[in-house]
Amino acid sequence: MSIIRTENLGRVFTLADGSELQALKNINIEIAEGKLTILKGRSGSGKTTLLNLLGALDRPDSGKVFLDDREISNLSGNEKARLRRKNIGFVFQSVALIPTMNARENVEYALRLAKVRKGRKDRALECLAAVGLSDRKTHFPEEMSGGEQQRVAIARAMAHRPRVIFADEPTGALDSATGLQVIKLLKELIEKENITIVMTTHDPGIMQFGDAGYELEDGEIIGKW
Repeated sequence: MSIIRTENLGRVFTLADGSELQALKNINIEIAEGKLTILKGRSGSGKTTLLNLLGALDRPDSGKVFLDDREISNLSGNEKARLRRKNIGFVFQSVALIPTMNARENVEYALRLAKVRKGRKDRALECLAAVGLSDRKTHFPEEMSGGEQQRVAIARAMAHRPRVIFADEPTGALDSATGLQVIKLLKELIEKENITIVMTTHDPGIMQFGDAGYELEDGEIIGKW
């Protein structure tokens, strides 16, 4: 059963010289619920642009995006913000943790943004335990390794119990061993938290862990598995 699908999705960017770049062309994909789907492609292939459209961070120039059979590509900015707060989580390569907050506070902050009013501390600690960081809850980002920071970012993304987590190159800044640990953690969260995960990568070693995937090149889907 698909949780996300697109119909003839397209995105065009206007460059500084006034010319246009067709970043995505007629993208038709389906994302299965409760699975890890990988968007594969080299830098500039369009995979991050696609991820931003699927996650309601951007608006397509043509085509449609559906979440649970509800079109989300035509929502207003405020409606998209509410959708993201309730149903969507994000993990970025840069982790984007707040440096003045410790691990627990970073996760709690995400719950405040999602307007969760009760049980924030308990949920934050539960999420840190889920990613194996109970003993690092009072540590600040600068006191943690890159892999630990990424696990805090995953705990933050899952804290408000989203339907889908979008992860943009979550292993890109990590060594291969740590990157594999992060991927295995994401797979475990799919089982334990009933979350769907869509992840971008250009690392061929990661492909084996995906339940399904699409390969992009020059803004088009050129392969599916």
